[in-house]
Amino acid sequence: MKKEIEITVPKDFSAVTLKQYLKIQDDLKNYEDDKEAQDAFLLFNLCKLTPELTNKLDKNTLDSIKNDLNVLLNNQEYDLQKVVKVEDKEYGFEPNLANIAYGAYLDISKFETLSIDKNWSTIMAILYREVIKKQGALYEIKGYQGVEPWDEDRWLNVTMDVHFGCFFFFKTIYLDLLKDILSSSKEEVLKGETQHPYIQRIFQESGKVINQWQSLHKKTYSIFPTSYKDR
Repeated sequence: MKKEIEITVPKDFSAVTLKQYLKIQDDLKNYEDDKEAQDAFLLFNLCKLTPELTNKLDKNTLDSIKNDLNVLLNNQEYDLQKVVKVEDKEYGFEPNLANIAYGAYLDISKFETLSIDKNWSTIMAILYREVIKKQGALYEIKGYQGVEPWDEDRWLNVTMDVHFGCFFFFKTIYLDLLKDILSSSKEEVLKGETQHPYIQRIFQESGKVINQWQSLHKKTYSIFPTSYKDR
């Protein structure tokens, strides 16, 4: 007797949380030389397919799912979402980065890299704060008062379309800022001045991580909900 198995594959990152993504990222890094293990982690974390169920699928079905997964992590078309609903509240992205609170600036700058990693939920909690006033597209958010553990935790359950939108926005800002800093640094060197080594290290290391992350992103896995029959 044939048993039908419904396999749901997310068609974009709006179905994948930050917590899931970080788990997948760790698994892929830990087994970067083992393609079979990487495939198993992706199938389990994204499609809830255990090795036992995977072994029951025919080759064409499994190849089709893997091909779909290979498209997902290559998608970088995510825009910054200025206001997002998390749990039962709305949170707004820092509306004026040029005048961001000094405390917020210090808390972000303590991280030596800009990357979607274990520190990313903290960065999101700094940049997105509760909306206290809203009119049309305009909004006002709470002043920055630091980040509590529960602030970080709530962002772990937010989906990756929100996180990627923020990350790619920041990457663009970073690249523009890096150009300005490099240009300014050359002028300062000519004047006999040097760039602060801490700031220099942050941008150098962030550049490396962004490049590494993009490389990993291209290796990994737009997926559609579908059903397959267990033979």
